[in-house]
Amino acid sequence: MTVPPFTEESARAKVQAAEDAWNTRDPHRVSLAYTPDSVWRNRDEFVTGREEIVGFLTRKWARELDYALRKELWAFTADRIAVRFQYEWSDAAGGWWRSYGNELWEFDASGLMRRREASINDLPIAAGERRIFGPRGENERGVPLPLA
Repeated sequence: MTVPPFTEESARAKVQAAEDAWNTRDPHRVSLAYTPDSVWRNRDEFVTGREEIVGFLTRKWARELDYALRKELWAFTADRIAVRFQYEWSDAAGGWWRSYGNELWEFDASGLMRRREASINDLPIAAGERRIFGPRGENERGVPLPLA
C-alpha cells in the first residue's frame, strides 16, 4: 500500500488504485481503503465509518448503473491528495449522465484515507456522447481528462 509522505509518483499510484477499486463497484472492497472511522462528505451526504461507506456505495451503484470512472491527480502534499474526476452512468429510465467532480483526500500514516470530501455535478448526455466505457485500459493510464 502506498503511504505518506507522498511523492508525485506515489500520489499518482494512489489515485490510479482508487480509480481501479471504484470501477469494481464492490462496496466492501472499496471500503477497505478507508480507516474504520473515516469521514466523508459526498455532495450533500455525510458518512462516517466503513459500514456507512458500504451502505452509501451500495445505494449509489444501485442507482448509478453502468458506472465507469476516471480520476486524475490535481495536487498533493505529504498526507493529502486533491483529485478531479469524471464518471458516466445510466439511470433506471435508460438516460445517460456524466458526473464531474473534485475530491480532497487526507490519509493516516498507514496509507488509509481518513477523510474524503467530494463535490459533484451531473450533466445529462446522449448515449452517443459517452466516452468512458468500463475500467481504463493500460494504454489510457495517465491520459488527462478533458475539461468538458
